Amino acid sequence: VSRSAKARQAALQSLRLALSSKSLSEFLLERRLTLTDSLEKCLKKGKGEEQALAGTVLTLLCLQMGSGPEGEEVFCSLKPLLVSILTDSTASPSARQSCATALGMCCYIAAADLE
Repeated sequence: VSRSAKARQAALQSLRLALSSKSLSEFLLERRLTLTDSLEKCLKKGKGEEQALAGTVLTLLCLQMGSGPEGEEVFCSLKPLLVSILTDSTASPSARQSCATALGMCCYIAAADLE
């Protein structure tokens, strides 16, 4: 993961484009832990735009992974962080909105627990 916020944002934008234009589920299965770890770092350490992009990429990742155990694993590992940003009044509105969307979509797609 690059130390430069601009480089991370560019990488997230590239991921967003790739995930929204191609079906990459086989490719992603082998790399989901690496992607999840990188998204977690962007959500934790990033600000505003980076967090918003990470939330969008997470939503697309969940859509690609589907409702199987892998998608649930990705969602469960990042859910507490999404809730934390969503409820943080100091986080940027775009980051909070993106995390709310990610939480809703990933919960709909990948959460096995009905609650």
